[in-house]
Amino acid sequence: MKVTNVEKKENSTVQLTIQVEAADFEAAVQKAYLKNRGRISVPGFRKGKAPRKIIEGMYGSGVFYEDAINDVYPGAYEAAVKEQGLEDMGHPVMDIVEVGKDGLTFTALVSVRPEVKLGQYKGLTAPKTYNEVTDADIENELEPYIKRATRLVSVERPISMGDTAVIDFEGFDNGKPFEGGKGTDYSLEIGSGSFVPGFEDQLIGLSVGDEKDLDITFPEDYVKDLAGKAVVFKVKVKEVKESQMPEVDDEFAKDVSEFETLADFKKDLGEKLKQRREAQADSAFESAVLEQLIDNMEAEIPDGMVETQLDKVMDEYAMRMQSQGMSMNDYLKMMGMTTEMMRASAKPSALRQVKLELALGAVAEAENLEVSDEDCDKEIAKLAKQYNLTEDQVKAAISMDMLKHDLRLQKANDFVVAQAVVGEAPKKEEAAEEKAEKPKRTRKKATEESAEGEEKPKRTRKKKTEESAEEPKAE
Repeated sequence: MKVTNVEKKENSTVQLTIQVEAADFEAAVQKAYLKNRGRISVPGFRKGKAPRKIIEGMYGSGVFYEDAINDVYPGAYEAAVKEQGLEDMGHPVMDIVEVGKDGLTFTALVSVRPEVKLGQYKGLTAPKTYNEVTDADIENELEPYIKRATRLVSVERPISMGDTAVIDFEGFDNGKPFEGGKGTDYSLEIGSGSFVPGFEDQLIGLSVGDEKDLDITFPEDYVKDLAGKAVVFKVKVKEVKESQMPEVDDEFAKDVSEFETLADFKKDLGEKLKQRREAQADSAFESAVLEQLIDNMEAEIPDGMVETQLDKVMDEYAMRMQSQGMSMNDYLKMMGMTTEMMRASAKPSALRQVKLELALGAVAEAENLEVSDEDCDKEIAKLAKQYNLTEDQVKAAISMDMLKHDLRLQKANDFVVAQAVVGEAPKKEEAAEEKAEKPKRTRKKATEESAEGEEKPKRTRKKKTEESAEEPKAE
């Protein structure tokens, strides 16, 4: 392998012209022949026994070039990138220049880490709003506890709105029962809207033991066989229940919490709500500060870098779906999307993540932020506790280089936010406002990132071949 030309291109890309010498390419062609000869039928020869020259004579001298190219160019590409000292950011674009008995020549458009020009990153200004906790807020926090403590109790009276009626029912279409129209001992909350319109309203006023025929017309957008039809439901009321809320007092507090008095329980709810609101305010402030950091940065982002980030996003989403018992393909079918559509929708977010990582990396360089062994040990201990693992298990599961990378970015993130001040956000120019978008933090816990292998380059098209080859037929 030798690099015959190096040319810098736009958007932080470098085009390499790479030549694989004749002997190396011939070895790859021979390897492809040995791999494929068993599936090629040649009259007069047992399958797998036809000489290479016979097969090439029938199908063209380039019959094995495709497999040979796929075999040889990844290694040649990686060697060329290493020789030129380039930091490959992924998704290279390959073009075949020439292929034949003299070897293989191809170009590779390599995405490299862009130069970053930081703008202002100290003393950034953003608003920080926090809503004080009121008594009404605390009462709202109590509602879920009250709801869980509410009980359904049988009553001897007619059905009212909000009651739960236990009923038997069966539906008839022109005197004949229809599928799915029957239920026994069914608990129906009156006013919930869980049955077809008109059904629940006609139960109001009935008592235990009452039977009634309900005239119901199904909506036009109902299931095909019943849409728009007038039917009759025969209903019998078997029980009437009403919701009885608990007394919200000290005894209630003892039942639903670890506190002895309602006052202490409310105080705790208020303090927790205050902490949540403060955390939300801090998060919104941080997001606004990081957005300014990104907007102040200048860098030419290569497409390959964004595509690599998109790969990570898609892999993480697939893992999340798998943890929920669903494959990515099934999810896409359910959502009526293709992989390409999903990647396109995630691209703005991926671009923002790339920009933020570049900006934070530049801050770390500017401020000489470093990660110590002690920093790593603390993070490993934290992860071990979080995932209920031993520290040795964590070390075996993560990449230390990735851990240090993440921690360094987090230090830069914390530095920028610590240097920011609360105040009115600076006004942006109209163009900046149009492209403004909330940035997402790029730091990911090391245990959640799988180790990334070297990415194989992808070839896009052939420009010139020595001879076009007819595809051999296999039996």
